[in-house]
Amino acid sequence: MVTQAFRGIYWWGRLLLAVSLGAMAQPAVAQSYPSGMIRIVVGGGAGAPPDIITRIIANELGQSEGWRIVVENKPGVAGTLAAGEVLKQPADGYSILAFTLSASASPALLSNIAFRHDTDFAPVIKVMTAHHVLVVNPSVSAKSVAELVALLKSQPDKLTFSSGGMGTPAHLAGEQFRLQTGVRVTHVPYRALPQAIGDLINGTNHYQFITPLPVLDLIATGKLRALAVTAPTRMAALKDVPTVVEEGFPELVIADWVGFVVKSGTPDAIIGTLNEAINKALAKASVREAFAKIAAEPAGGTPGEFGAHIKSQIAHWSKVVTEAGIKIRE
Repeated sequence: MVTQAFRGIYWWGRLLLAVSLGAMAQPAVAQSYPSGMIRIVVGGGAGAPPDIITRIIANELGQSEGWRIVVENKPGVAGTLAAGEVLKQPADGYSILAFTLSASASPALLSNIAFRHDTDFAPVIKVMTAHHVLVVNPSVSAKSVAELVALLKSQPDKLTFSSGGMGTPAHLAGEQFRLQTGVRVTHVPYRALPQAIGDLINGTNHYQFITPLPVLDLIATGKLRALAVTAPTRMAALKDVPTVVEEGFPELVIADWVGFVVKSGTPDAIIGTLNEAINKALAKASVREAFAKIAAEPAGGTPGEFGAHIKSQIAHWSKVVTEAGIKIRE
C-alpha cells in the first residue's frame, strides 16, 4: 500500500513538473523571439498595395522594435506561390505571409491547391482596409452608377472592364458588380496595372474598379471620370465622389484588405508577440499618415478577429467566383 501510494505521489509530482515547465516555456519563447531575421513574403509585385503596406509595417517594426525584417516579393497564381513558400519553412514565426483579398478567393479560382488558407495558416493580424473607385473613360456617357448599368444593359457584351490580372481585387470587384446588376460585359485582364490604366485612358476599355492612388491625378485632370467609391462613407481623397450606397447600390460596398498569417503550429506566444508589436505600429501617427497617402486605413485587432474575417471572405468570394463561373488556368 505504501509503495503504491508512493508511486502515485511520484507520478503526480512528475505531471505537475511537466505542466510547470510547459507553462514556463511559452513566455521564454516569446522573450527570445525574434533572435534572427524575419521574412515577410508578399504574393504581389513591388509597388503593389500589399507590398507598400508590408514595407511600411516592416520599416516601423525595424525602427521601434529593432527587428530585422526583409520583404520578399513572390507574385504569381493568385498568391499561392507566396503561400507555398511560407509553408515550406518551419512554424517558428520567422516566415510570415502577407495575406490578401486575392488569396481568400484563390481556393475557388484554382482547382488544385495543395493547402488550405483557413487551416494551414494561423492568423496574426489584419493590417489594413481600403476601398476602390469606379472610373470610366470620359467617352462613356454614364455620369452615375445607375446610368452605367443602364448603358451596359442596352449594349450587352459590347463594353469591357479591365483589371491588373485574373483574381485581383479589381477583377473580383468587377465580377461582383456584374452579378449584382445583371449586366453582360467582358473582363480584360492585364499582366500589369499601369498597362490596364493606359488602355482605360485611351478608350480600349470602358471602366474599371481600382484603388484610388494611381488614378487621383487622372480624375482631377479629367482623363478618367469617377462614378462612385466602394466605401460605406466618402473618402477624404475623393470627397466629391459619391459612395455606392448613395448611388443606390449598397451591395457593392467592397473592401480590399491585407493582413499577416504564419504557418499553423507557430507557438501562440510568438503570434502574440507579433500581434502586439504590429498593433503598436498601426497606432503610430507616421504609419497612419503613410497609409492615408495611399487611401488605406489601419485595421489591427486580435488574431481571432482576423481569423474570422478570413473565413468569411473565403466563403464570400467562393460564392462570387462560383456564380460568375471564373477560373484561372493553372
